[in-house]
Order: sequence, then structure tokens, then C-alpha cells
Amino acid sequence: MRGSDNTGEFVIFVISKITAASQRQTDCDTLVQMRQFALALAITLAASAATADETIQAFGHSWSVQQASDWSVENGTLRLKVSGEPAPGQPRRPQKFAILDSKPYKKVTIEAEMKHNGRSLIIVYGYQDKDHYNYAHISSDEAVKQNVHNGFFHVFNGERSRISSLDGPASFTTAEWTPVKFVFDGDTGRAYVEVNGKKNPSLEAVDLSLRWGKIGFGSFNETGDFRNVKFTGETREPGPFGRQ
Repeated sequence: MRGSDNTGEFVIFVISKITAASQRQTDCDTLVQMRQFALALAITLAASAATADETIQAFGHSWSVQQASDWSVENGTLRLKVSGEPAPGQPRRPQKFAILDSKPYKKVTIEAEMKHNGRSLIIVYGYQDKDHYNYAHISSDEAVKQNVHNGFFHVFNGERSRISSLDGPASFTTAEWTPVKFVFDGDTGRAYVEVNGKKNPSLEAVDLSLRWGKIGFGSFNETGDFRNVKFTGETREPGPFGRQ
């Protein structure tokens, strides 16, 4: 990942300096403290490098992703090639998505063609940071049979929570390219998705805690493709989220 080589070199440099000092150090307590500091520094820098965003180019815009090699752009199609799962002990929520590098949207309409390679794909909205965002999970499952699929979900510093009805059919009925339209109005907090020009009760929700934010595409833990992506709306300056 970008920056990891420099991080590793810096950690090695720090540890080498402390090791050299230890050869001249007669105070054992100080030596132990220095070694503990080096270990803590190495862990902190490694974690920072692991969570650093990288950038890809697609549809005439820059997008922030966790790791650029997980994605490719071919003939106008953005492909998510690598699936991801939350690390053990971490909250269950999406791991692989691309966030548009833009001002936050308080109102937005997104249109795209989507092709899933598993059962589902997601549209992210209201994105503040990796711990605070909403997403529409568009799936080939019926929500009433799989209640963590085919619906709107809210991430607020923890596990994702469903915020939409369990009513309605599966959204993806084919593995072929499917037209999808997403609409969000931060004034009311309402969002909905149309698949093949049809609304679905499973894919309508209201959330007043994230009334603006960035947008993106991806998957919870699968792969898929996106093309003919268009978005229009109203942006605003960043600020304390949860307020208009």
C-alpha cells in the first residue's frame, strides 16, 4: 500500500537507533521503556499505513478506495475485483467501496448500470468517514428471507443497522447489466432506489442523523461492475454531521 515502504523504513530506523543506544545504556528501566515505545510506534504507524486511502480515476472523477489494486477501469467500466470481509472482532459492515472525491452532497440523484458477480452491490451516501455513513444494499435476495440484504442500512460507529422495511421483492432478478437509480434528499432525510425503473418498499428509508455526505459504490463482501454512472445534485461545505 502507498506509504508502507517509507513507514517500514522509518520503524526500522527508530528501532536501530534505540538498539544502538541500548548498547550504551546501563539503566535497565529506561531501556525497557525505550523498547516499549518503539513497539508502540511501530504498531501505530503500521495501522496508519493500513487504513490510508488510495485514489483511482473513473467516470471523469477521482475516487478514494482502500486499495487501488482491488479495482480496475476497463472500457468505461469500473470493476471491483476483490471482495472483503470485516476483520475478526470488528463490526459487520461493508469493506470495499469507492467514495467520490467531492464536497458532501445534501441532495443527489445517481444513475448507473450495475452488474453483480455474487448476489448484491451497494450505493453509499451520507458518508462522513469510515465509521459514519448510510448505504443501499441492492440484492437478489428478498429482505423478508434475508434481513441483512436488500434494504437501507445505517453505520454509526458500530454494526450496520437496517432502517428500511422488509416488504417487497428481490431487486436484482438477473446477473446481467441492470439500470439503477438512487435519490436522496437531505432536507427530509428520505432516500430510495429504483431498479429497472421500479420502486421497492425494501429500498426506501428516512434517516435524519446523516443529512449530507459523500457518495460511492461497492459491495458488502462481493464483487461487481459499474458503468454509465451519472450523478447530479446539491453540495455543501463540510461541517458537524447530523445537522442541516
